[in-house]
Amino acid sequence: MSSIGRLFSNIQCCRPVRGIYSTINQIHTTTATQLDQSWRQRERLPENPNAFGPLTNFPDYSYKDGRPTPFGTRMLTRINKQRAILKKVRQLTSEVDYAVKRYDRIQRENNESRANIIGSKLKPKGEKLAIEAKPEVPKLSQS
Repeated sequence: MSSIGRLFSNIQCCRPVRGIYSTINQIHTTTATQLDQSWRQRERLPENPNAFGPLTNFPDYSYKDGRPTPFGTRMLTRINKQRAILKKVRQLTSEVDYAVKRYDRIQRENNESRANIIGSKLKPKGEKLAIEAKPEVPKLSQS
C-alpha cells in the first residue's frame, strides 16, 4: 500500500464530533467547508459574514470625550486596499473618457476630410462657373 493510501486509511480513525468535525469520503473536514452558501447567494450576502459589517468596519471601542480611536488590527489595510481600488477605478474611468473623446475627434476629422475631398472634387464647369464667378453690377437708378 502506498504512503498516501495509508495516510487516508489512518484519517478514518479520527472520531467525528457533532457540529465541529466530520468525515466525508474518509477526508477530515470542518463544518465551515460544508455550509450551504446558496442561501447567502440568494440574499446577496458575502460568503464570509465576518468580512464586512459593523463588527469589522467600526472601531472596537470609543472614548467618552470624543477623541478618535486608533484603527483596528486590519482596518488600516482595508482602508489602503479601498484607496488602491478607488485609484484604479479613477484611472480606468479617465482612460475610458479619453478613448471616447479620441474616437469622437477621429470621427469628426474623418468627416471633415471627406467633406473637403468631396467639396474639392465636385465643382461646376463651363457656363455655370462663369455665371457664378461674374459679379453683379449694381444698377444705378436714374433720378
